[in-house]
Amino acid sequence: MTEAVEGEEPGSEPERRRVWKTPANVALCAENDIAEPGARSFVLQIGEAFFHGFVVRKDGQVAGWVDRCPHAGFPLAMELDRYLTGDGELILCGWHGAVFEPISGACVGGPCAGGRLTPWPVEVRNGVIRTA
Repeated sequence: MTEAVEGEEPGSEPERRRVWKTPANVALCAENDIAEPGARSFVLQIGEAFFHGFVVRKDGQVAGWVDRCPHAGFPLAMELDRYLTGDGELILCGWHGAVFEPISGACVGGPCAGGRLTPWPVEVRNGVIRTA
């Protein structure tokens, strides 16, 4: 039998703690595992906490972003790996319609216009996307 933690309902799952940075040099996937243009989400366990991010591949470049909309703090995708608009031109927050440039992270429309996504440093080395 497990003891209830103060503030939790008996039998409920405890909330997972989040972190906003990752260690460098963690191999994520082969560059070609992400469509061009395309995006893929990643969840990394770091100690007892979890990092949620995604990588975008567009126009021969890759960029990593923390999976958190600057408007309301929600994850951007409502479906796994569905970060881009249908034409692959912009990142779309499925909750409130904010749109972001895939490589710069700048918000170009919606409720957080003028804001930006939080960068997650990644790089491609020998065809493998890694944390930087």
